[in-house]
Amino acid sequence: MLQEFIQAVHAALGPNVDWKQVVLTGMAPVFLIVFAVEWQLLRQRAAGGAAARPLPRWRDVATNLGLGASYQVAEFAVHALVSGAVILWIYEHRLFDVPVNAWTIVPIFVAVEFCYYWFHRASHRIRWFWSAHVVHHSEEQMNFTTALRQSMLYSITGWWLFFMPLVWLGVPPGVVFFLYACDLAYQYFVHTEVIGRLPRWYEYVFDTPSNHRAHHGRNPQYIDRNYGGVLIIFDRWFGTYVEEDEPVDYGIPRQVRSNNIWTLNVHEFADMWRDVARPGPLLQRLRHLWAPPEWQRPDDVSASGLSLPQS
Repeated sequence: MLQEFIQAVHAALGPNVDWKQVVLTGMAPVFLIVFAVEWQLLRQRAAGGAAARPLPRWRDVATNLGLGASYQVAEFAVHALVSGAVILWIYEHRLFDVPVNAWTIVPIFVAVEFCYYWFHRASHRIRWFWSAHVVHHSEEQMNFTTALRQSMLYSITGWWLFFMPLVWLGVPPGVVFFLYACDLAYQYFVHTEVIGRLPRWYEYVFDTPSNHRAHHGRNPQYIDRNYGGVLIIFDRWFGTYVEEDEPVDYGIPRQVRSNNIWTLNVHEFADMWRDVARPGPLLQRLRHLWAPPEWQRPDDVSASGLSLPQS
């Protein structure tokens, strides 16, 4: 049924539909209604004297909405101009034709989630990808609109490349990116503090608000943990899982205190290229592109008297 629906939309709109953005745009009213409910719950808890985080700052909420809108426009544009054509070309050279039916849809979704895990992990441990993903982590509060805090640079840095193995194997691109959109839509609902711990079996298998709050923490034990989107099992298998066991300090280690959408989008990308441009051996200059975000050149470490971070 899913494949027939996707084929019908392609027949109406052409082969180059950006399914991820179509689904997320369609979900926008639901996202806003859910945030309104969250806001009311937070107000009621505060009025009742319950211990709670401060209410979301409206300036930050407006920034999140602006970042979400600019992300949508950029994703549509890059897909129309570049990535959509590349994805179709890869699919035309696929190795197999993977059927999409009731028996295969769950394994395909798990494969999409597996690709997302490695994209998300790379977005924290490779500076090139972190230069886009840093936007999402730059808010110092957690509410549903934090999920909308996305970067205009994602398509430029190449998030979609992580899903190309599935397309090359023969999963139709529309199916891959429709399921990825469902993955991202689920993730909207884990960006909140109004939901506590869920049943232990659910916390063990799935990403939850508790698991994802830890992911957004800059507390030392929380940094670079819990990369899963819908599932948390890959974090458990690959040693990147951490449980939320103390209050989360949200934000990034080098916090950018700005509500300017352009500044939030490009600050780390510009810093990365400034580091590349600094004089020094070419290999060390280029390493700023693929090393972890905290990596420093040996000469910089020696001059500062610090120990060299592990990479």
